[in-house]
Amino acid sequence: MQYLLMIYDEDKVWETMPEAERNAVYAEYGAYTNALQESGALLGANQLQPTGTATTVSIRDGEQLVTDGPFAETKEQLGGYYLIDVETVDEALEWAAKIPSARYGHIEVRPIVVREAEVSA
Repeated sequence: MQYLLMIYDEDKVWETMPEAERNAVYAEYGAYTNALQESGALLGANQLQPTGTATTVSIRDGEQLVTDGPFAETKEQLGGYYLIDVETVDEALEWAAKIPSARYGHIEVRPIVVREAEVSA
């Protein structure tokens, strides 16, 4: 079963974190990513640029609307993700709890819909 582990935290936490502490957290992320790779569960992962770089696109009444910034103004923003393949939701939750940002924000765990055509391909 595939799960997306979405990392939500506050941009300002990272912006105000001392460089030494930020580097220590990045080192933790490196170790975490290596552990996921070694387990065979990692399918993909990326850190996202800060929300100030986001652009939101929508279509209303047939017209394309483009807005600078994220879709919603929230306290926490999507900062990155891991796509994993594990046997159970409990295993996905265990991996999510090990993400360093779980101490600062939240990790949303969501199952991926796998279509039949994708499975047989």
